[in-house]
Amino acid sequence: MEVTVECIAGHRGEETPRALAFDGRRVEVAEVLDRWLSPDHSYFKVVGGDGALYILRHDVARGLWSVTFYDRLASR
Repeated sequence: MEVTVECIAGHRGEETPRALAFDGRRVEVAEVLDRWLSPDHSYFKVVGGDGALYILRHDVARGLWSVTFYDRLASR
């Protein structure tokens, strides 16, 4: 699912998700649990302000974000 992601720039210029929007709603990122890189994408495992767990994928070359995993009943 394609999403719109608002980011903040880290101290090294890397983008970190701050909020995401999809299906007409906006969800604040409460916590970034993990992040990792692949050759063509960067990934972020985040907890939303709605309590759900999301894995976001950023296609850096195309500037597109997508949700690759969503669990609304996530508990840590």
